[in-house]
Amino acid sequence: MNKQLMRKLTIVAAVALATTFNPAFAQVKWDLPSGYPPGNFHTENLQQFANDVDKATNGKLKITIHSNGSLFKANEIKRAVQGGQAQTGEIFLSNFGNEDPIFALDAVPFIANGYADAKKLWQLSKPATETRLNKQGLKVLYSVAWQPGGIYSVKPLNSAADLKGSKWRAYNAVSGRIAELVGAQPVTIQAAELSQALATGAVETFATSSATGYDSKAWEQVKYFYEINMSLPKNLVIVNQQAFLALDKPTQDAVVKAAAAAEERGWTSSEDKNKWYLEQLAKNGMKVEKPSVKFQTDLKKIGDTMLNEWLKQAGADGKAIIDAYRK
Repeated sequence: MNKQLMRKLTIVAAVALATTFNPAFAQVKWDLPSGYPPGNFHTENLQQFANDVDKATNGKLKITIHSNGSLFKANEIKRAVQGGQAQTGEIFLSNFGNEDPIFALDAVPFIANGYADAKKLWQLSKPATETRLNKQGLKVLYSVAWQPGGIYSVKPLNSAADLKGSKWRAYNAVSGRIAELVGAQPVTIQAAELSQALATGAVETFATSSATGYDSKAWEQVKYFYEINMSLPKNLVIVNQQAFLALDKPTQDAVVKAAAAAEERGWTSSEDKNKWYLEQLAKNGMKVEKPSVKFQTDLKKIGDTMLNEWLKQAGADGKAIIDAYRK
């Protein structure tokens, strides 16, 4: 071996050792579990976020997306991030309304009926939400709203009375309360399990977004979708505070910058894709309809009841948010 080749190999080995043992070059790996399939617009946004972080940190922070509940089920992700089993994760915020009513606000029917209203409501409730999550050792990276919620049914619906006795998918306290108020039978089903529940007849009616209906191929069992515009609940991407603080400052800044871009991109994508999702439901044989005046009026009364209940539960913080929102 000549001296020149020997010198090159020595340099390569030295660089490799420095990368391995020098903290300045050490690669950090994060797991990011999600409850939604790879093709869902939320998951696509997560992947872009991870790619942006990778690029901005020159590969120093690698985030691996685990979609469709493959690492943790949707309702397990928050606890997993709190306990450090995953460094970061995506949660459906209103799933945790039993912990604190503030978390359930965006799912209460008919407070926000469009994206502008949903953004305003989030900005007003964000400080209270972040304060509560911070006390649990969690930091909010970004939020993205789902498309406006509608009602899916195996049979036509002309009023709330038509929901009585139906098997209703309940995935959190809010959706369970809707079932109680309309006299439906609540069945706990997470998004990743919805296709199977529909195929077996375990679910006949449910309220969710156009995206979830598309992901679960609801048209294979369900023939009606009513554009109720009940609410625009959000997903939050959260991170374990200790994991975030363990990053150096430039890497923290890169994560925060990528998160801000993901939030803007995600809200835009949600609104842009809603029309496309509705078109796909119709294209595959579903009847996509506006509700009757009677049905809409019935549901609005239920929304008013639930808001009054929420205000009693949320106390002064909740009242302050709603008062500010109504100004």
